[in-house]
Amino acid sequence: MRRSTRAVVPVAALGILLAGCTGESTAGSGNTGPGGKGTLTLGMSADIQGWDPSNQPGYQGWAGEAVWDTLVQCDEFGKPQPDIADKWSISKDSRSFTAHIRSDQTFSDGSPVDSAAVAATFKYVASHGGAQGDYKGIKVETPDAQNVTITWPDPQPLIVLRVCAPKITTKALLDSGKVNDTPVGSGPYTLDKAGATRGSVYTFTRNDKNWNAANYPYKKLVLKVIESETAAVSALKTGQIDGTLISAQNYNEVKASGQKIVSLKGVTTRLLLTDYQGKKVPALGSVDVRRAINMVFDKQAMVKNLYQGHGEPSSQIFRPGSSAYIDGMADPYPYDVEAAKALMKKAGHQDGFTIELPTMAGQNFERLMPYVKQQLGLLNIKVKQVALSGANAIGDLLSGKYPVVLWQLGNLGESLADINTVVLSTGYWNLSHEKDATVDRLWKRILTGDESQRKTAQQEINKYIVDQAWFAPMVNPEGFYAHNPKVTVDHVSDFEALTPKLRDFK
Repeated sequence: MRRSTRAVVPVAALGILLAGCTGESTAGSGNTGPGGKGTLTLGMSADIQGWDPSNQPGYQGWAGEAVWDTLVQCDEFGKPQPDIADKWSISKDSRSFTAHIRSDQTFSDGSPVDSAAVAATFKYVASHGGAQGDYKGIKVETPDAQNVTITWPDPQPLIVLRVCAPKITTKALLDSGKVNDTPVGSGPYTLDKAGATRGSVYTFTRNDKNWNAANYPYKKLVLKVIESETAAVSALKTGQIDGTLISAQNYNEVKASGQKIVSLKGVTTRLLLTDYQGKKVPALGSVDVRRAINMVFDKQAMVKNLYQGHGEPSSQIFRPGSSAYIDGMADPYPYDVEAAKALMKKAGHQDGFTIELPTMAGQNFERLMPYVKQQLGLLNIKVKQVALSGANAIGDLLSGKYPVVLWQLGNLGESLADINTVVLSTGYWNLSHEKDATVDRLWKRILTGDESQRKTAQQEINKYIVDQAWFAPMVNPEGFYAHNPKVTVDHVSDFEALTPKLRDFK
């Protein structure tokens, strides 16, 4: 749940105090000679939970990216790039990942980066952390110190994402029982314990022995926990930090102050119409009703009025550039209230029906819900809002009790991950978990096909769910990362498109 929950939480909802910020303006300090620049200071809207490599956030995960390498890195579309491994191969059945570990790498405790460390780490994440299910039943073979093969019991269409995630550390640390206390890694930086205060600030020094040290130009990295966006914006404007996430509400102020702003596009605002067999809401069993719902939203007006112009109309749930996305596809359900009413009448539901829509704090519902209720009301669809809160809110949301949900859900660079979580009947965002023979058939092709066949099958799934109107996609809103103009961020390699990766700061 971590990835998708992170993907939908707007920056404005993450609250804080300006902890660890002093009056000293050290952010973006100048060059220190041919070895690289001085200090990069970033604001984080939430603290890390310690140094267990199996419990690190993917959202603003710069601390983990600093101290640990991974077997391979994933780019913005979930494709593998070199890291600890310099060469790799994937078996035809997508069950095994074989990697060659580059030589002469060492961990921060001086021990070698080898296949034993990789094996220990993967076995650890199979029994620790929130992603244990992704590694259930794996076998790890280490024929020598530089080669390793990880094998799953079943085909893994998302095998690259599985391999990119674990942060590699030593077997000795994993066996010590002190894994959460001090990080041991081979990453581009090492933690400076004297400059670290939990909940406040973390200081790192560059590891010049890292194989990719040249790609990390800053000699020193400082992460400051600043939970209040107002405080973070103030810290950015006064030079106390070099970068922070901001919301659309602060966009104009930050831009006027001379800061640079990077657009992040990793979310699609949508209605999930998961009861497409009509088991709980009979009217939703009609494709004409689902298509009518799509046609009643003026997406251009939503971009202009609800997102202050920061976004684009969307007719697909997948991210542009991903394998499932169909370039040039015209919106099959353009805004047309009268045509939508005609479809409702054709389906025999012109008198409408009632649905419950759950809401949660911090999800922009105060802006979105009035418009959604108004437009659905034009089709005589009555909306009852149900407020979810407390520790069980996410569980209630995903329980299937509410087969229609309005949500700003992440669209991932690896569209197979989206299919896995929101389209397949087993996906936790397929709230009604209704099986579909067409989707199952195409998924089997993905499991057994080559790369070309898998891409074709993904696009066929996209066409099918658009034709069947399983969703009502509305807008791809922008998120924003603001940074000191002395810092360059010309590329965002996060496959969730939530924040720049540490490697993106130049």
